Amino acid sequence: MMDNKHSYSFGFLDEYAKKEIRRSLLKAVAIPGYQVPYASREMPIARGFGTGGLQITLSIIGENDILKVIDQGSDESVNAVNIRQFIAKTCPGVTLTKNTQEATIIQTRHRIPEIPLKLGQILVLQVPYPDPLIVVESKEEKRKKMHSEGDYARLWVKLYEDIVQFSEITISHRYPTRINGFYVIDPSPIPRFDIPKLNHSHALYLFGAGREKKLYAIPPYTNTEPLSFSDIPFRIEDFLDETGERRGCIRCGSKTSFLDEIINNNGDKIYQCSDTYYCSHQLNLKGHE
Repeated sequence: MMDNKHSYSFGFLDEYAKKEIRRSLLKAVAIPGYQVPYASREMPIARGFGTGGLQITLSIIGENDILKVIDQGSDESVNAVNIRQFIAKTCPGVTLTKNTQEATIIQTRHRIPEIPLKLGQILVLQVPYPDPLIVVESKEEKRKKMHSEGDYARLWVKLYEDIVQFSEITISHRYPTRINGFYVIDPSPIPRFDIPKLNHSHALYLFGAGREKKLYAIPPYTNTEPLSFSDIPFRIEDFLDETGERRGCIRCGSKTSFLDEIINNNGDKIYQCSDTYYCSHQLNLKGHE
C-alpha cells in the first residue's frame, strides 16, 4: 500500500521485493544453515552498514509489530539510532521499544541480548560475510560444493593450526558453528560469549548479508554446536581479573553478562555491560529490592 504523504510503500521496499525475500526466508528456515541467494536491493545506506538485516526487517515487519534495534548491544549507537529512525519513517504504525522482553522483532549488529529470547520473537542479524569457508577457499563455486558435501576439512585444519601456533583457537568472533549436524555457518560477528545462546533457542534467528546477497536462518529449538576438538573444548570469554575473579559491570554489578572494556577519564580500565537495556534492567531490579 502506498503512503501518499511520502510516496513509498510501507517498509520502503516494493511488494515484489518483500515477497521475494520472504520466500527466500521460508527456504532458509526449512533448511537451517543453508545460504539462500536473493536479489539484494539498493538501500539508502551503504553496503556493509546493515543493508541485509534491514531488508529482512522491512520485509517481515507489520503495523502490529514492536521493534527493537541494537548495535554492539547498545540502543543508542549511531548505527542503531539511524536504522531505528529510518524504519520509523518508512513503517508508520510500528511501535519502537528498547525493552527486550516486549519486542517482537529485534534487529542487531554483533550482539545477542542478555535476556533470553522467547518463542514468537525474531532476531535479525546484520552479516558482513556469510560464509565461514571464505578464510580457506576464495572461489564461491568450490565453497558451495564443500557445503553441499559437508566437507569442512580445511576449516578444521585452520582451527588446528591455531592450536599448534597459539595453544588455543584464537577466533574471537564469527566463530564457525555447525547447524543440525551438517551446515557450518558464520554466526555474524557476535562474540564467542553469544554462541551458546543459539542452541535450542526459543526465538527465530534470521541472518542477512546485503552486500553478499545471501540470507540464512536458525529456527527455534535447533541444535547448534561450535566447532571444537574433544581435548580442547570451546570456551567463551571469561572476564577474569588478575586474581582469577570474574569481573563485574561497574554500573550494575552483573558478573554474568558480556562486558565492554572502557578507558575512563583517569586512564583506568573499567568494565560495563555491552547490553545497555540489560544493564538498566538490572539496576531497576536492585532498586526494587
